[in-house]
Amino acid sequence: MPRLLYAATSPYSSKVRMAALYAGIAVDLVPVKTEDKPAELIGANPLGKIPTLVLDDGRSIHDSRAITQHLNRVSKNALFPRNPDKRLEAEVLEALADGICDCALSMVYERRTRPEDMVYQPWLDRQWAKITGALDLLNANPPKLPKKITAGQMALRACLGYLSLRFAGKWEKGRSRLVRWAARFDEKFPELKPCVPG
Repeated sequence: MPRLLYAATSPYSSKVRMAALYAGIAVDLVPVKTEDKPAELIGANPLGKIPTLVLDDGRSIHDSRAITQHLNRVSKNALFPRNPDKRLEAEVLEALADGICDCALSMVYERRTRPEDMVYQPWLDRQWAKITGALDLLNANPPKLPKKITAGQMALRACLGYLSLRFAGKWEKGRSRLVRWAARFDEKFPELKPCVPG
């Protein structure tokens, strides 16, 4: 069985866990702490980043988008539509959600790794402006939640879960449509809710 090296709070890990579960692909979940630089993780991914999927034959796949594409191929398109336009829409949503997470994570690390007097506020402000711009765009036109969802919707749910974990009460203001979208996602796909960052 493939082994997924992951962290429960990681939005990228969350997306991949949702994707595997939704696609019906069994994976052995292996929680890791990247700061400990565990040998299994470094051996599978020299960048030491999660998630990393280690296949039965020993090959490893890193970067969550590469993993979702692999899971999609293995599941015969359970995660992305075959129609080129609809597939592009799903891929762009996944990239946008991941991009929001990139900005949010950089803010978390800026505060976590630097002494308070060395935290660079203009950097934090720049990242937050990117996040709010993307969230406002999504709030104006939230993605649909049909019976069959894509890795794009899963990425957005993981993203909003991460924002709720790290920026609770801050990202939601003025974005009631996105807040409702996340709640509807959890209602429609309760089996995926345990994968949301927490």
